[in-house]
Amino acid sequence: MATTITLDAPVATLINVFTVQSDRQRELVELLTIATEEVMRHRPGFVTANIHASADGTRVVNYAQWESAADFQAMLADPEARVHMGQAAAIADHFDPHLYTVESVHHG
Repeated sequence: MATTITLDAPVATLINVFTVQSDRQRELVELLTIATEEVMRHRPGFVTANIHASADGTRVVNYAQWESAADFQAMLADPEARVHMGQAAAIADHFDPHLYTVESVHHG
């Protein structure tokens, strides 16, 4: 399923911004990609995930959609998922995960 961003989408949207040393950005991107493929996408309620790397090398953003906030919370409690989250936290200087709602969408 492709990521769809609409006002009425029945999903919980996670945006997690990681701050990272530029020499470790690629390592974090690869870890998040593997964790998503091997673990996260197999968890109940997972819809999509997108990993973004900033051009300046200092940030990695995970934009993910879950069927519900409860599904996201259940993933956070999953022991296998927690292993990968701990590995990502060890690479990043800081991370800031929050669930969001879509409030406005614009197209050219």
